[in-house]
Amino acid sequence: MSHPSRPVRHLPPPLGMTLVEGGAEFAVYAGHATAVEVCLFEEGDLDGVTERRIPLTEHVHGVWHGFLEGVQAGQRYGLRADGPWRPSEGLRYNPAKLLLDPYARALEGDVVWLPPVFGHQVDGSLTGDDEVPGTDDSAAFVPRCVVVDDRFDWGDDVRPDHAPADSVMYETHVRSLTRLHPEVPEELRGTYAGMCHPAVIRHLTELGVTAVELLPVQAFTSEPELVKRGTRNYWGYNTLGFFAPHAPYAAASDPQRVVDEFKGMVKLLHAAGIEVILDVVYNHTAEQSRRGATLSWRGLDNRAYYRLDERGHDVDVTGCGNTLDVRHAMVCRMVLDSLRYWVQECHVDGFRFDLAVALGRGRGDDYDPDHPFLVALRTDPVLSQVKLVAEPWDVGLHGWRTGQFPPPFSEWNDRFRDTARTFWLQDLAAVHADHPGHGVQELATRMAGSQDLFGARDRGPSASVNFVAAHDGFTLADLTRYNTKHNEANGEHNHDGNSSNRSWNHGVEGPDEALEPLRRRSMRNLMATQLLATGVPMINGGDELGRTQGGNNNAYCQDNAVSWLDWELEPWQEDLLATTAFLSHLRREFPALRQRSFFTGREVHEDGSTDLGWFDAEGEPMRSPAWEDRSTRTLQMLLNGAWIGHRSVLIVMHGGAEDAKVTLPSVPGLTAYELLWDSASERPQPTGAPIEPGKVSVTAASLQVYRAADPT
Repeated sequence: MSHPSRPVRHLPPPLGMTLVEGGAEFAVYAGHATAVEVCLFEEGDLDGVTERRIPLTEHVHGVWHGFLEGVQAGQRYGLRADGPWRPSEGLRYNPAKLLLDPYARALEGDVVWLPPVFGHQVDGSLTGDDEVPGTDDSAAFVPRCVVVDDRFDWGDDVRPDHAPADSVMYETHVRSLTRLHPEVPEELRGTYAGMCHPAVIRHLTELGVTAVELLPVQAFTSEPELVKRGTRNYWGYNTLGFFAPHAPYAAASDPQRVVDEFKGMVKLLHAAGIEVILDVVYNHTAEQSRRGATLSWRGLDNRAYYRLDERGHDVDVTGCGNTLDVRHAMVCRMVLDSLRYWVQECHVDGFRFDLAVALGRGRGDDYDPDHPFLVALRTDPVLSQVKLVAEPWDVGLHGWRTGQFPPPFSEWNDRFRDTARTFWLQDLAAVHADHPGHGVQELATRMAGSQDLFGARDRGPSASVNFVAAHDGFTLADLTRYNTKHNEANGEHNHDGNSSNRSWNHGVEGPDEALEPLRRRSMRNLMATQLLATGVPMINGGDELGRTQGGNNNAYCQDNAVSWLDWELEPWQEDLLATTAFLSHLRREFPALRQRSFFTGREVHEDGSTDLGWFDAEGEPMRSPAWEDRSTRTLQMLLNGAWIGHRSVLIVMHGGAEDAKVTLPSVPGLTAYELLWDSASERPQPTGAPIEPGKVSVTAASLQVYRAADPT
């Protein structure tokens, strides 16, 4: 409503609730609505008995707005929107539904799901596809939006701003990382405050981590199907609010303090030199399909917020029931406003975009790297300056687009993941069965930065985020223990999760003490491959501890010991942790491992040496027959550091099933090598005496790292 002493706006105020003198200005987009009300509630009222409805009488360009006198921080509120009910046209207005403000910066409570009614899973906020909209009030079934004060004492906070080539990313879950940590106080475990506890920060810094990539921390809820099975959405890919931190991850209970706790986490991680990257889900929402809930966007303007077909049905390229329509200007604005909020108000350092192809599908639903949303990200003065990471696929037609995102995006490189697993696991299993593998040509391409994928548009090798395991799929340890997924605990009869994992159990499915030494060597090989390859390495949280999920490769609903990191380490886990930290240190020590541009293979020094050299088991330059031979199992990669004033590094990858002799290559300017690390050893060993180019013994299925014995 208008305030008599305030001038009438010709344009609406910023979307959402903005505190001003005497109250708050509010605006929401509901382009096809005929009426919108703001509903104010007293604190603690979950049943709606104190609800006070204030009509918004001003609207322009589809935005309803007004001044709310007396509103202060802490005010609980929601929305109601009226308009046509024409599902075949995508219009689903129902004033009986209490709706969340898409711009709410804090939420209190969760969605309450009721048992199935008439064969449909419904709650107070649901309406079936063909039903006449009901009149039962939904206020008791949905969370409350909460007005918060954005002020926070950031002190001298400075973003670490690590160069991508110098980065080591660590994908983790706020709850999983700290839920069992013995040094974190019980009341802080599984929270933002626990995430920045000194013991956790010490672990990350000793590991060489420069950035944590957090699984979704924007407010989310569980799908009704999971609630019915007695489980919950644990990963968080079911967004309820794009501006609000997920409240259950806070040690605090007051909504204002939840927001402040999140900001405090960022501040303390920054002080330790660690960037914060958020995994964000702008491709779909928790409202699911048209048979799902009406919680916010669907009740405000279903036809604007979601991709619909000519029948008013959802176009689903996410596998989650709906797809946000960022082709619409107001939806694109909402996502951009959300991203800017997390950067400017919460000081985060970047984003990993879940199912990012869905955000780049144009009018014809084809992926377009110059989609207006992607162009906006690249040109925005705030967002173009932070780290942008794409998951370069969705589940729609032609959804796999690795290497096709524009700069400055980097991308999760699934080709790297698959190639590393194939060489060290799948092909090794084939060799044991006297079958040929896939050779080493693809492995070399991935180790050198995947120029075939990222060479265009001057993107550079830092566009490749190299990983062998992530939150979805087998953990590093389970890749070496299981040939097939074991997801029975999820309640979907083991039908969920990927069935193609390129894993190898080394002969026996599941734990087997006799096979553990071989499996641990495979873990070390995979860890070294991702940390030493050109590009940006990403460690899956807990892999440095040898964490297992018992063969569950889709633990999205396992808020229990399946997902939580166990910090009570056995000796072999201590060894793996020390190995991971050592490999990260090697990456930091040798600039040759942190290339900012692609290799050329041409001479770079007057002595005739090249920036990169590939050699076979005999120490000879790789030629076409060896590259094309699928039985080739040994590859040597020499990264020349001498031409930039640093030491050169030699990586010897031997994927054979038997011990072998390998000839270290003789190249200009290099007179001897020093062995830095051998995956055949449980723990990093001290540097040995200089070794002249020539034959050395290598263990079956192992990786060695050498450095030039002198800086020339």
